[in-house]
Amino acid sequence: MSHQTVSVNSAAPTLANQLTSGWNPVCHITYNRDTWVKLLQPPSDYAFEEAKLLCQESPVAWVAWVPDYGEVVLERSDFYC
Repeated sequence: MSHQTVSVNSAAPTLANQLTSGWNPVCHITYNRDTWVKLLQPPSDYAFEEAKLLCQESPVAWVAWVPDYGEVVLERSDFYC
């Protein structure tokens, strides 16, 4: 009976490179109208920390309603994904 040995250390970097080579740390969550999102920075000291998405203005921006503040335009970087 013969055993073939493979060095784990030599295969790991190649596997890690293959797994992470196409990795892009961009949020790919699909948001929908009426979704509540957590804001990274509320628009005022008295506004809520959440907003309700009303309609998508562009691929990266949403018109949203923030309680105790009103309507705002939020970029995807303004809220948690």
